[in-house]
Amino acid sequence: MKRILSASTATMVMAFAVSGSAIAEEWYPYPVEVWSPPFNMDSPRSKADYVPLDAAAQKWNLCVSFPHMKDAYWLGVNYGITEEAKRLGVAATVTDAGGYTNLNTQISQIEDCVSAGADAVIIGAIAYDGLNNVVAEISEKGVPVIDVINGMSSDKLSAKSLVSFGEMGAKAGEFLADLHPAGGESAKVAWFPGPAGAGWVEAGNTGFLGAVEGSAIEMIETKYGDTGKEAQARLVEDTLQTYPDLDYIVGTAVTAEAAIPILRSRGLADKVKVVSYYYAPGVDRGIARGQILAAPTDSTVIQGRIAVDQAVRILEGKDYLKHVGPKLYVVTQENYDEFDPASTLAPDGFRPVFSVE
Repeated sequence: MKRILSASTATMVMAFAVSGSAIAEEWYPYPVEVWSPPFNMDSPRSKADYVPLDAAAQKWNLCVSFPHMKDAYWLGVNYGITEEAKRLGVAATVTDAGGYTNLNTQISQIEDCVSAGADAVIIGAIAYDGLNNVVAEISEKGVPVIDVINGMSSDKLSAKSLVSFGEMGAKAGEFLADLHPAGGESAKVAWFPGPAGAGWVEAGNTGFLGAVEGSAIEMIETKYGDTGKEAQARLVEDTLQTYPDLDYIVGTAVTAEAAIPILRSRGLADKVKVVSYYYAPGVDRGIARGQILAAPTDSTVIQGRIAVDQAVRILEGKDYLKHVGPKLYVVTQENYDEFDPASTLAPDGFRPVFSVE
C-alpha cells in the first residue's frame, strides 16, 4: 500500500493496492471536485468523495470514442474505462479515430456505434465544437452522451468527467513562474500546447499563458501540433534550431518525452529544462530520472472510471454528478517518492482493449 501524500496535496490522501499489473477494484472513494452549475468550467467547485455503483442492474452496451491511441495518456483512459466496465458488468466498444486531424472519422465511428445499438456514448472529443451536431442527434434518440477528458461545448451532454485543462496549464505555468518570479532571473520558454482547435489545448494554452504573465518568463515560441511523437519531435528539433539559447521546453507529455533524447543528442540536457502540463508513463520516468522537472496529474484512469459509472447511473435513472473531475496536483522531482501513479497510468504491459463483452 502506498499513499499520495505531499505538502501541497495533504487532502488527497488515497490508498491503492497494486498487484502485478492491476489496480485493486476498490479504487474508491476518490477525492474529486464537482462543478455547480455544471458544464461551465468557471462555476464554483465543491469537494466530494466519489463512490461508484457496486454493479450495473443489467448489461448495458457502451460506445467509447477516443481521438487516438498514439500515446500512453489515452492508454490510461482506455484502462480506466474498460476496467470499470468489467467491474460494473457492462459491455463496451472502444473506437480510435487515429489522430486529432480526423474529426470526420470520429463522427462516423460514433454514428456507426450508435446505429449498432449503443445504450450510451462516452466521447473523448477531437474538437471542442466539432461534435456538437452528432451529440445533438444522439441525445434526440434518448442516448446519453458523456464528455470525458477533452471537453465539448454542446449543451446536449448528459455528463462530464473531466478536469480543467486550463488549470492544468496554469499549474505548469505557476511552477515556472515560481522559479522565475518578476524581477528574478529571466528564462526563455518554448511552449507546445498540442493540436490547434482541440478544446483541452485551447484551455491549457490560456491557463499557461495567464500563469506566466508578469513573471520573468519570456515566451519566445508557441508551436501547435498533433500529439504523435514524430510530430512533436519535429517541432522540438525546429525550435532548437531556431533558438539555440532556449531555457525551457514546456508542453504535452509527448513533447516532453520526445525532447529528452533530442536534448541529450545535442548536448543540451543540462541547459534546456523540460516541463509537461499533463502526466504519462514517459513523464513519470523522466521525473524519476531527473530529466523532467515537473508535471501536474489529472488522475486519468479515474476520469475514465467515473465516465463509465456516470453512464450506468444515467441509464438506470440513479442519482449522478453531472460535472466532476479528480483534484489536480503537481508531481515534481522533490515529491516524486510520495506519488502513487495508480490513478493516472495504465499498468506496465497493458495493451489497448477495444471490446469488453
